[in-house]
Amino acid sequence: MKASNIANSNRSDEKSERIDLGTQYATFFIGSLFFGVDVLKVQEVLRAQEMTQIPLAPKVIKGLINLRGQIVTAIDMRERLNLAPISTDAKPMNVVIRSEEGAVSLLVDEIGDVINVESVWFEAPPVNMPAAQRSLVNGVYKLDGRLLLVLNTEKTLEVAAEA
Repeated sequence: MKASNIANSNRSDEKSERIDLGTQYATFFIGSLFFGVDVLKVQEVLRAQEMTQIPLAPKVIKGLINLRGQIVTAIDMRERLNLAPISTDAKPMNVVIRSEEGAVSLLVDEIGDVINVESVWFEAPPVNMPAAQRSLVNGVYKLDGRLLLVLNTEKTLEVAAEA
């Protein structure tokens, strides 16, 4: 066997190993829904932050937070998903994601873990999912006892900008 064939064979082995490793998702809850965002898109996760309201902003834009001198827009994911508002005594958590326009905070109810899922578990979003939620989900992973909804962050931010 030629040296180039051996090298190519090794590269394909490396590729299949990478595929088998699956994808890691930073997870969070919004109501009873369990969402995940590719961990590489997450900048950081924060407890509730002081927020400055923006006059005349769309309802999905909850306000601005100051993240060590960086001004970050906070999107109310409950509003975005057409869910009931969070109770007044509960404080939303911030999942700060990176976007082309800069960092954006997604306000969520609770932070989950970073989990690893295999690509063979990935499926299209269920057809019976409400339209507001389905439009923001790339697909789902069937896990033990629940569905992991993969959030399409780009679409989430586009819709928020248009609202």
